[in-house]
Amino acid sequence: MNYEQDIRIDPDSLDVEWLGQAELALKWAKHLTSLRKEVNQMEERKKTIRSELILEVNEDPEKLIGKKTPNANDIEAFYRTDKDYKQTVKKLLDLQEELEFAELIFQEIAWTRKKALENLVILHGQQYFAGPSVPRNLSEEWKEKQQRNKDIDSEIGSKMKRSKRRE
Repeated sequence: MNYEQDIRIDPDSLDVEWLGQAELALKWAKHLTSLRKEVNQMEERKKTIRSELILEVNEDPEKLIGKKTPNANDIEAFYRTDKDYKQTVKKLLDLQEELEFAELIFQEIAWTRKKALENLVILHGQQYFAGPSVPRNLSEEWKEKQQRNKDIDSEIGSKMKRSKRRE
């Protein structure tokens, strides 16, 4: 996923850009949906770890907290300081940040980029970009653009360091 590349509009190929707008919005919508799922799964994981730790401390409070009858603050301090719990919270916060950015990107692609294309087409219709005209093969240009995007996406994907998250 390359936001900088996807938001860019080639003013010399407005027709090609329009052909890809819906596909581009769908690509980012799928990414956004996938991130939402990951965030929800991580939130559930956090809740599960918390519940397991609370059960654990309630089974043997003297051993784990040093009190026969721990209060809510003691139990909260126990699970919040657990290594797995802290690690899960960190992953969740990172995912939430990534989700927030993806939501902004989707809005930019689906609405702002679309509106920019609309305005550029209006300018083009008013011959704002007037100049010599060369016949074009729109189908071929569209295929070339799709291939370039696939090449760039696969290149970026091979460089990504994000690993699969435990679920």
